[in-house]
Amino acid sequence: MDVLSIILLLVVGYLAYKMFAPTKGVKQVSTTELKPLLNDRKRFYLDVRTPAEFKGNHIKGFKNIPLQTLNSQLNQIPKDKEVLVICQSGMRSKQAVKVLKKAGYSNVTEVRGGMNAWR
Repeated sequence: MDVLSIILLLVVGYLAYKMFAPTKGVKQVSTTELKPLLNDRKRFYLDVRTPAEFKGNHIKGFKNIPLQTLNSQLNQIPKDKEVLVICQSGMRSKQAVKVLKKAGYSNVTEVRGGMNAWR
């Protein structure tokens, strides 16, 4: 393997790690761990899927703010509550928690596996 191939492999590996690694300072819960937390008014439940996905199936109590519009709708999300974030598979919620952390939200929790894991 030549040097260029090794460098390319390292770059791809690093990018994959950054994409899938948990965001620093963000807790994660499984959908099983989420169930007893539902209906707690000390928490804000955020679904970042598209409106069509949300309409098709969602968890009662979650507010739908699609990832594409999250930055412009941060004013709808309280900073004084824990924010639990879900999407379909976990990819968009991972991006959403990064947006929230960058915007100054300190208590953010990502739901692992998203709606695909919800039973």
